Amino acid sequence: MGHTLFQIRSLQSIITRAISSRNLGIIASKQVRMEKRDESHGNNGVEATTRSINPRVDKLQQFVRSDSTGGWQDSWEQGVTPWDLGRPTPVILHLHQTGALPKGRALVPGCGSGYDVVAIACPERHVVGLDISNRAIMKAEELSSSSPNASYFTFLKADFFTWSPTELFDLIIDYTDQVGGPPYKVSVSDYEEVLHPMGFKAISIVDNELAIRPRQGREKLGRWKRSSAQSSL
Repeated sequence: MGHTLFQIRSLQSIITRAISSRNLGIIASKQVRMEKRDESHGNNGVEATTRSINPRVDKLQQFVRSDSTGGWQDSWEQGVTPWDLGRPTPVILHLHQTGALPKGRALVPGCGSGYDVVAIACPERHVVGLDISNRAIMKAEELSSSSPNASYFTFLKADFFTWSPTELFDLIIDYTDQVGGPPYKVSVSDYEEVLHPMGFKAISIVDNELAIRPRQGREKLGRWKRSSAQSSL
């Protein structure tokens, strides 16, 4: 878990505060940045194409660049949420349905409307959805109020970088495509820079075959695991 928006030091700090001394899994699905030698060509082309076909992305980027905190609130207030699928993220739902997600406590930072939180919550897994936008949390609570598994998830309005959880987690899911820019696409080495010093090892990095159409061929699904033998935080 980690990308340009989640500043390296802040990310290390929040993971340290959030992770359990037990085995921890981190699952991240991201639009992966080209290696540096290609950034001046391929990445800019993708970015320009995205803007040209989705003016809502342009508007969102304006919000976030003008105010990295309040901009997200403005985007929700004005309904400029191009990342919101209106349903669970396909790959996360698939991982849950196939029993591939660890049990215990799970954290979904940047949960938005909360579809993924509700989708993976179950008696064996309590899920906390976190978002900096009060409007997003209100929407998540409204949409999930009648869910039959409502006792297995919680929504919290908080800043991911300053929040100190009262309980630790066994799983963190990072699936935010960060269309707010600029441009927040990452490479595998960006993740490793944060996770390797903390004892996490990649157990799988593959193409996300369940990516939605605009992101097909541009996302990787990575799974990192930190064993209890390496846990010293």
